[in-house]
Amino acid sequence: MTIKCLAIDDEPYALKQMADYIRKTPFLELSGECFNAFEAMEMMASKEVDLFFIDINMPEMSGMDFAKTLPPGTHVIFTTAYSQYAVESYKVDAIDYLLKPISYDDFLRAANKAQKVISQYQDKPVDQSLPDHVFVNSDGKIMRVNLQDIDFIESLSEYVKIYLDNEKPIMTLLRLKNLENLLPSWFMRVHRSYIVNLRKVTTIERNRIVFYGNTYIPVSEQYKSEFKKFIDHNFL
Repeated sequence: MTIKCLAIDDEPYALKQMADYIRKTPFLELSGECFNAFEAMEMMASKEVDLFFIDINMPEMSGMDFAKTLPPGTHVIFTTAYSQYAVESYKVDAIDYLLKPISYDDFLRAANKAQKVISQYQDKPVDQSLPDHVFVNSDGKIMRVNLQDIDFIESLSEYVKIYLDNEKPIMTLLRLKNLENLLPSWFMRVHRSYIVNLRKVTTIERNRIVFYGNTYIPVSEQYKSEFKKFIDHNFL
């Protein structure tokens, strides 16, 4: 099992050291290096990450606050020069806490612990419980989006546009597939560029879902069969 890692630290030397440690460890693979939480969010849109090494003390958004925005089941090891954060790190279910300066022996101990935890986690049945919200980065801000408020989601290349009930749409750097994996079963992909909230579907016209009276979401051939099952199941 190879564990894909993302290192996040605003100090160039500390970031390089962490990246070097990851490359040096046979069962770890470096997915990327970031100087802050916002760079990490952008990288997560295109990279698979199993384990985060996150510095706690970073400008704009601390590593602790960033960790709280990650989906359930995300694995984190914190790094910091300040020992007073140890207790708080375990409150967010961190695998370990590394105090700077970090020796390779300490790093390897934490990495071995992560390997054991991730291996056990992957062997367990998948927990089908999903959050009722997600956090996204938009215009330099972290925004909470309640899933029940989403009408539909549109893919725009490397971005997605989230259309909300009675609110301004939110644009965020994220792949539609990555967001789809976080959504509960009452969301459905109906087109390569669209996911809809089935609870918000009220009108269907010529294989198109109508929102707001004049916005048409096409149902493509690839997804038509599953969407028809949903309609038939609820048809009187």
